[in-house]
Amino acid sequence: MKTSRSTRIGWIGALLAAAIAAGAGCGGGEPKSAVTAAGLQAALRGAPPALADLYSQPSQVVGGGTAAFERRLELLRGHPVVVNRWASWCRPCRVEFPIFQRTVMRFGRRIAFLGVDSLDSKDAARRFLRRYPVPYPSYFDPGGEIARSFRGDRALPATAFYDRHGRLVLTKQGPYSERALAADIARFAR
Repeated sequence: MKTSRSTRIGWIGALLAAAIAAGAGCGGGEPKSAVTAAGLQAALRGAPPALADLYSQPSQVVGGGTAAFERRLELLRGHPVVVNRWASWCRPCRVEFPIFQRTVMRFGRRIAFLGVDSLDSKDAARRFLRRYPVPYPSYFDPGGEIARSFRGDRALPATAFYDRHGRLVLTKQGPYSERALAADIARFAR
């Protein structure tokens, strides 16, 4: 079927309008942080030593690449680990971040949480983490190598679950709802 130039332009305009509306969150604005840094500290007081050590680097963007990330996973053996891949410019990541903030307050004394900041700049990541504090560090992953190590390089955000023996048991591509994240934690990280 042949389409006219004006019909094609109309379709392109409609697609652009839909993309802009989706990117703007359909008028929803930026999500608010679910916690404060002080609230996170209070919620995680009494965590076991390996988790307390992890949480001594709140909202830090750390380097070292895949080797440093894997060393951290080794140090966390004995605890399930939930890894969230994010970027400051990623709208679904920004929407999902308050969910992770609330979830770490709920489960952070039993489960380790880590971030992986991919395809981002350190300055933008640091500004983002000042707005949305988390008690755990995020590994800087500008080229996506760390994300590839847990098969989380196909989408942003992505979340990986490691069991207490350090085995990767699930990688989910795309954002979580709070209910779905809690359900997967119950299944894969307990």
